[in-house]
Amino acid sequence: MIGAHRFDPTILREYDIRGVIGKTLSTVDAEAIGRAFGTLIVADGGRRVAVGRDGRLSSPEIEAAVVDGLRAAGIDVLRVGGCPTPGLYYAVHQLKADGGIMVTGSHNPPDYNGFKMMIGTRPFFGKDIQALGRLAAEGAYAEGSGSVETVDLLDSYVERMLKDYRPGRPLTVVWDCGNGATGPVVEALVARLPGTHRVLFPEVDGTFPNHHPDPTVPETLEILREAVAEAGADLGIAFDGDGDRIGVIDEKGRVLWGDQLVAIYATEILAEHPGATIIADVKASQVLFDRIAELGGKPLMWRTGHSLIKTKMAETGAPLAGEMSGHLFFKDRYYGFDDALYAAIRLLSLLARADRPMSAMRDDLPDVINTPEIRFPCSEERKFSAVAEVKAALAARNGVEVNDVDGVRVTSEDGWWLLRASNTQDVLVARCESKTEAGLGRLKAQLRAALGGVGIEAPSDF
Repeated sequence: MIGAHRFDPTILREYDIRGVIGKTLSTVDAEAIGRAFGTLIVADGGRRVAVGRDGRLSSPEIEAAVVDGLRAAGIDVLRVGGCPTPGLYYAVHQLKADGGIMVTGSHNPPDYNGFKMMIGTRPFFGKDIQALGRLAAEGAYAEGSGSVETVDLLDSYVERMLKDYRPGRPLTVVWDCGNGATGPVVEALVARLPGTHRVLFPEVDGTFPNHHPDPTVPETLEILREAVAEAGADLGIAFDGDGDRIGVIDEKGRVLWGDQLVAIYATEILAEHPGATIIADVKASQVLFDRIAELGGKPLMWRTGHSLIKTKMAETGAPLAGEMSGHLFFKDRYYGFDDALYAAIRLLSLLARADRPMSAMRDDLPDVINTPEIRFPCSEERKFSAVAEVKAALAARNGVEVNDVDGVRVTSEDGWWLLRASNTQDVLVARCESKTEAGLGRLKAQLRAALGGVGIEAPSDF
């Protein structure tokens, strides 16, 4: 039985726990995580925890170790088996569990694995994860002998998502599961949906033999783009490895990014919930915030991170939120967690009832010119202080507006630039957006100068 245990400090991240199998993360770590998490659940008056796993090669043994740790803390385990992360979130709600653990490496390379957790129905992150680490180091675990029950919720999960599908004209859709955890769910969904559907790579394979499942990387969408063109499809939909992030291709082969999707959903949401708050992360285009306001909603810019967004949604009662990274959150008719499969159903429903194509919805949004998200190395010790120093220097400048909800987002007549410290990696993150190439050039120059002023050289490609 596991005793006091210290984790590699690199695996205890802001939003989850994640490491490299055989190097920074082992089955011993997994058992300690289960035992410590179970102890926290018991201390909170709970007893039942749902556990799921993605399709990575290491997930079965990691999941088994977590279950052992939970049971040793006196937790009764509801074993959901292989599923996407939102499937585990759904299980916690549906089974009224006291918490949940999803074994997943998300969109990381195949040799990674990790854990996304819930305590009750709220995300378990930040200070919660640090408390878990301290508890394991002390070895002050609860003791018991919990039970295990296997629960199959695939049909129930599919039925719940289809409940919110509003039919219209038949669509032709290409789905790319990327050999991740969404395959079985997508196949069950398309068997029930009207229209014509082609599913790429539904076989769950933790080696990801066809392409890496990360829809924020344009290269991973090339096979989907070609399949959409070949089928003359109305749109293409892709998922990351654990199904909590979505990527979309319109019928012209163009990518719709997370903020563009939120703008499209907002039209329907705000018609049904006039004046509602809609949340987007600090990396989102100004076009989105302006569109929400135009539609009569209250745009709220918030910190990047799925756990942070979910927490803010619960606080504000927002019916919709989204991130540039493709995490999309519906509280309208749903639970408020990030579920890319449910987001896909809502998008199909919206498009099926529209009298125009996906590309026209995208073209409703004003054109702007922006950089991709630029990530460049900066040590853990330096990254937050560097952003703080840039913020302090900006205080003396006129003609700019500084939003410091997450790093610094600096708005001027040219547009905006962003500098923030990643919560999960030793990197700084930068982005710029303008309506003109000249304006974008000036914004880049301002950002380079701001970095130079605190002794940091901007990336050569910026």
